[in-house]
Amino acid sequence: MEEEEVKKYIKAGEIARRVRDKAEKIVKPGVRLLDIATELEREIQEQGGQPAFPVNIGVNEVAAHYTPTPGDPSVIPDGSVVKVDLGVHVDGYIADTATTICLNPALEGLVEAARRALEEVVEIFKPGIRAREIGRVVEKVIKSSGFKPITNLSGHSIDRFMIHSGRSIPNYDDITAVWRIKQGVYAVEPFATDGAGLVREGDQVTIYALRPLGRAKLSGAEEEFYNLVYSERRTLPFALRWYQGLRGDVASLLDGLRRRGVLVEYPVLIERSGRPVAQFEHTFLVLDKEVVVTTM
Repeated sequence: MEEEEVKKYIKAGEIARRVRDKAEKIVKPGVRLLDIATELEREIQEQGGQPAFPVNIGVNEVAAHYTPTPGDPSVIPDGSVVKVDLGVHVDGYIADTATTICLNPALEGLVEAARRALEEVVEIFKPGIRAREIGRVVEKVIKSSGFKPITNLSGHSIDRFMIHSGRSIPNYDDITAVWRIKQGVYAVEPFATDGAGLVREGDQVTIYALRPLGRAKLSGAEEEFYNLVYSERRTLPFALRWYQGLRGDVASLLDGLRRRGVLVEYPVLIERSGRPVAQFEHTFLVLDKEVVVTTM
């Protein structure tokens, strides 16, 4: 990996850490989710980065993929568990991190289980370790605390302008995950719950991405919108609210892109039994002779 690439990964991680720390200060009962996401995304840009994906805010049983919608009236409820998952990129070099804010003393043990699982991964993460071994540590720590890991959510490899670049790091001892960590970038994100330990897809979609156009034929308005978003995002995820100021009906443009097969949709993921979820996440930069946890 070139020195300039390493610098950009590290800068993205530093920005992500500072913005994550800010999230822990501003998530409070009664605050609008839209205000939180907007403020954190603005902070990313002010610090010299760009959002790698829309800020995800998962309240209670919502595990992942919820970002506020345009005009979203939702507020942080009293007694909730709130996950904030955010990504930063600097010239396409990505850092991905998450934290959980516990507003319910009865659920502090759940949150601590996910936090400790990630801390244990930091201790053992090294070149050559099998993905399965990382999952084993996550599962052991969470289960020893009396909770369950969410087994159908996982960490992932990262590449330039690619949040998920093909490799998955399980949150349990997956006997099929025998590949080994080598030079590159990886996100590890333990999810813990006292529920079923699985997520399901909800009906709502709030996060999208584009596929390369290929041979798809777009209308004039669709092509204009596609080119605008692709020039800014390539295939990185985006939110509908980012483009509400454009001429025309953005929702109908998305419908057109969906019909033409160039729109990726990320349904909101919900804990299957409706129980609360906790999550923590760091990004690991694996170099020749060291591992840098860029988001610590």
